Amino acid sequence: MTLSILDLAPIVSGGTAADALRNTLDLAQRAERLGYRRYWVAEHHFAPGVASAAPAVLIALIAAATATIRVGSGAVQLGHQTPLAVVEQFGLIDALHPGRIDLGIGRSGQRRAELAAGPAPAEPAAARTVDGLLIPSPFDFSKLAGHPHLVHYATLLQQPGARTPDFADQIDDVLAFLDGGHEAHAVPGEGADVQVWILGSSGGQSARVAGERGLPFAANYHVSPAGVLEAVGAYREAFKPSGTLEEPYVIVSADAVVAADESAARELAEGYGLWVRSIRTGAGAMPYPTPDEARAHVWTDADRELVKDRIDTRFVGSPEQVAEGLRVLRRVTGADELLVTTITHRHDDRVRSYELLAGAWNRP
Repeated sequence: MTLSILDLAPIVSGGTAADALRNTLDLAQRAERLGYRRYWVAEHHFAPGVASAAPAVLIALIAAATATIRVGSGAVQLGHQTPLAVVEQFGLIDALHPGRIDLGIGRSGQRRAELAAGPAPAEPAAARTVDGLLIPSPFDFSKLAGHPHLVHYATLLQQPGARTPDFADQIDDVLAFLDGGHEAHAVPGEGADVQVWILGSSGGQSARVAGERGLPFAANYHVSPAGVLEAVGAYREAFKPSGTLEEPYVIVSADAVVAADESAARELAEGYGLWVRSIRTGAGAMPYPTPDEARAHVWTDADRELVKDRIDTRFVGSPEQVAEGLRVLRRVTGADELLVTTITHRHDDRVRSYELLAGAWNRP
């Protein structure tokens, strides 16, 4: 199977964090039986609608509840922790579940600070279609990065006066702690059979570091679809063979909702736009709404523009429609795997979406 799952442990309206976490464990077990290759969890903070605030803890719970599927992070935000702490956490999990743990790392904390402090971006490129894949006009993340709520929250994720080192130096420290090349020893962690991944949304530092260190790379189509081709291209251009990989290895993320037919799938996906709006207005991901709650929102033109790139690049429909759309994504990006994230209000609908997708993906 060349499909994997990214889970945010979504909290739905009327639900609790405990409900969301139990649903995550249930979905991971079902994903294993369906043959999905990996089960990754995100790291989100201060979000009323997301329960995956501590990925290492959640990964340990999922690994204990499953037997064969790889489990990992998509991604640990390295700007909020030291490389030693991260290696110790993942080394501890690997000690009990050896050979199944993926350490996906992102530089989102550092990236937000750069966006907030940097100059205004140039005029965005127009949307275009590349061999059947929509590449939308990019969303301006600098406005979101400078939101007062997010600036304040960033201070709560670090000790007062703490400074985030350069991302490349942090990655080198992670690798040195894992392979025993650091002067200090991470116990547990040193010698752990943990697969290190770099996640990125553009052709910037994350893609280059992943390529230069010969690490596998995860490109983000589901949150930043405009930059996916540049990200993959920069990674491949920078790639150097390593003890980990002889050739580049890419996973690309995508949002998808599958149901028996397109009409039913679109009904299940109705809450998505309002949920994305809550994130992009700086409020944090809201509890995922029901279709009726989403329809009750009065949309403005500004609202629609705010979420347009995310809405237009989802894969929503029947099993055959979504499988075909994902095959286009894989072909155009050259991805070795796809990382699918699905959010619906009812857990049973989310499980069924992944079941239908697996069946359609495995059919010739």
